[in-house]
Amino acid sequence: MIKYLTFGISISFISWIVGMILNSILVKTEYYEKLSNLNFIVSRNLNKKIGIGYFKWIVKNSFFKFFNQKIKLENKKVELTEIRKEMTLAEISHLIGFVFVIFFAVYKSFTHNLLFGLTIMIVNVLMNLYPSLLQQENKRRIDKLINRQIKTVANNV
Repeated sequence: MIKYLTFGISISFISWIVGMILNSILVKTEYYEKLSNLNFIVSRNLNKKIGIGYFKWIVKNSFFKFFNQKIKLENKKVELTEIRKEMTLAEISHLIGFVFVIFFAVYKSFTHNLLFGLTIMIVNVLMNLYPSLLQQENKRRIDKLINRQIKTVANNV
């Protein structure tokens, strides 16, 4: 079981690199604009039920908070569209990583045993899918702030 867990964590870390590399290629395509507006779970209630709030707390209060320093709202003068762009990069990189690991999980399920594949998928969900869902939730919050800024500017003109 430890071997399965270790492999799942290792392949998920590798998937982050694969996701970043493939995303850097994908960002130059027309298709990327469609990907930048993905929204798998619209309901805040469902996000709460699946534990995104707990996951957010873990990210904010652990070493993970040091991973992507470009995604921070430290003061009011930051460019929200730039933060949203960085969130989109992180979200899509994690989604690519998620799909990448699925292939390994399916392969290991057939060549070794189902428990191996399931262990990899549990780690994959925690290390790739949940971060992507968290980025989507954060992008929705950023979009509200951007829309509020646009309305404020429009009212002042």
